[in-house]
Amino acid sequence: MEAALEEARAAAARGEVPVGAAVVVDGRIVARAGNRTIADCDPTAHAEIVALREAARVLGNYRLLDASLYVTIEPCAMCAGAMVQARIVRLIYGADDPKGGAVRSCFSIADHPQLNHRMEVAAGVLAEESSALLREFFALRR
Repeated sequence: MEAALEEARAAAARGEVPVGAAVVVDGRIVARAGNRTIADCDPTAHAEIVALREAARVLGNYRLLDASLYVTIEPCAMCAGAMVQARIVRLIYGADDPKGGAVRSCFSIADHPQLNHRMEVAAGVLAEESSALLREFFALRR
């Protein structure tokens, strides 16, 4: 989660919403990213999506069967759906997102019984640090 927080801080320094993600396989970080929606002019360039794309490239497989994804905030519906498609085995995230979280706050995509894949979820890991980054980022813009 520390790597994801580093990526979130780097995203904030670039003027992006401070969200970071890291994909881990066998205890090794294979990909990490921060939000890049502004830099890439791409609404899908959330930290999770960028990290999943890089992990698939590095591993040579779009199925990330043994991978865990660490992310600083509860993923949105797009990102949670991408994790299902990638077959992520475990999601570990920091802060809940009551306005857009799709793992437990607004939706339950990670364990929805009608989907073809479900993943383990651990929430609240370094949640205060993750929340503080977001609070500070948006406080500077108001």
